[in-house]
Amino acid sequence: MNARRFDPTQVFSATELATVRARSDVNGLLCVAHAWLVIAGAMALFALWPNPLTFVLAVLVIGSRQLGLAILMHDGAHGVLMRTRARNEWISQWLCAFPVFADTIPYRHYHLQHHRSTQQPDDPDLVLSTPFPITKSSFRRKMIRDVTGQTGFKQRRAQIKAALGESGEPLALRFATFRRKLGGPLIVNAVLLALLSAFGRPHYYLLFWLFPLLTWQQVITRIRNIAEHAVVPDNDDVLRNARTTYASFLERAFVAPYWVNYHVDHHALMYVPCFNLPKLHALLLARGYGPQMEIQPSYLAMLRLALSKPEPAALPA
Repeated sequence: MNARRFDPTQVFSATELATVRARSDVNGLLCVAHAWLVIAGAMALFALWPNPLTFVLAVLVIGSRQLGLAILMHDGAHGVLMRTRARNEWISQWLCAFPVFADTIPYRHYHLQHHRSTQQPDDPDLVLSTPFPITKSSFRRKMIRDVTGQTGFKQRRAQIKAALGESGEPLALRFATFRRKLGGPLIVNAVLLALLSAFGRPHYYLLFWLFPLLTWQQVITRIRNIAEHAVVPDNDDVLRNARTTYASFLERAFVAPYWVNYHVDHHALMYVPCFNLPKLHALLLARGYGPQMEIQPSYLAMLRLALSKPEPAALPA
């Protein structure tokens, strides 16, 4: 079973569709460059003024841009990060996916199935939304696991185990599997370590790359996953089985980079680059679709919905 589809050709003119679907090598590259410049700036901030406040700020900023790289990889998986196909594939892999231990190609196959069957029984992402709403105490436990690195460490351990293959397999096959699954990420992370070492700060790789990746990036990835599909009002309506969440400047800086908050809009017309999603959203509102769309005014309001399950009653003494 599939959710009811939204036909943009019946809503927008050909010119409007061409405008929001327009891909740009310049804009795509600017987004990627922005992510890396912000990461470098956060490290430089701590290098210039090393103290607990700048350390925490750098971790939060870098973790948000690591999520940003994953979001830009997501655009690459849709083929819309860059206008040129070869550049789209190379940049989404080597500058977005591999640095955060992801891979555009397998993600693409997985993610497009999610778009074909959003919130349906065969949606591979259904496990992310089905448990909700949950209790505040359950969410608190999840946040503790995320911010202390337990979630990130568990994910990396599972990734390494999968890359190593089965113990009974021939060594050549296991090596080929490892190279295919982790070769690119290890090369890019080795280059990053080498660059930081060249600046005399190899320890920054642990402090300001792996640490944010295992902690804050996990926190905001969970919040992103909750925002996109948890507790939506209608699993069978494409304008209501995903959620757009309005984001303030601070939310965009630390939780929702690169217009990831426009998720209903992305599902309504999935081949729109992230930098054009605000234009698409404005067009949908102008056509009167606002009341039909699942929109929340802030991430706090969204979390109130997702955490609305009552706590279990205490057992009598």
